[in-house]
Amino acid sequence: MNPKLADAALDQIFRNARSQNGFLDEPVSDDTLRALHDLMKWGPTAANACPLRIVFIRSAEAKEKLKPALMPANVGKVMSAPITALLGRDLEFHEHLPRLFPHVDAKSWFAGNSAAIDESSRLNAALQAGYLILAARSLGLDCGPMSGFNPADADAAFFAGTQVKSFMLVTLGKGNPAKLFPRSPRFDFAEVCRIV
Repeated sequence: MNPKLADAALDQIFRNARSQNGFLDEPVSDDTLRALHDLMKWGPTAANACPLRIVFIRSAEAKEKLKPALMPANVGKVMSAPITALLGRDLEFHEHLPRLFPHVDAKSWFAGNSAAIDESSRLNAALQAGYLILAARSLGLDCGPMSGFNPADADAAFFAGTQVKSFMLVTLGKGNPAKLFPRSPRFDFAEVCRIV
């Protein structure tokens, strides 16, 4: 077994990390975004499908393109964030399986099976979204994941002409502590877990 991470690292990634509602005016570099991807890409997905596609929205022009897709309560969060990651799931992910999972003919599991494509892309892209959040926190970034937007409008603005369907936004940067809500409770182990 690998050694346990230090408590300071666990605090940063989990215990003290918060979903952000606003951000300070501090930029996020291209190198940081590349490092973020280089960490999150190692998270497992079924058959190494890797269906997540990301558009890192930084410019004022790109933010304005996204703005009409946002729920009103999320406009300030997105517009104040140095980066907003628009996360999409590629419905043609199986076309890459001969390269990503060459051990068997995994492409044949999905070709012509829209239900399997939908289910697998949804589950595995959501897994990758979780890895993205953990990777961002590991690199010292704060995150604000949200689903409060119109995916069809975001797709028209950023994924037109592709088989990528958006499902989540994650704002990234240095969080503004003044914008945080009090921390919400979590379940205790005995409330949601069983050992059998």
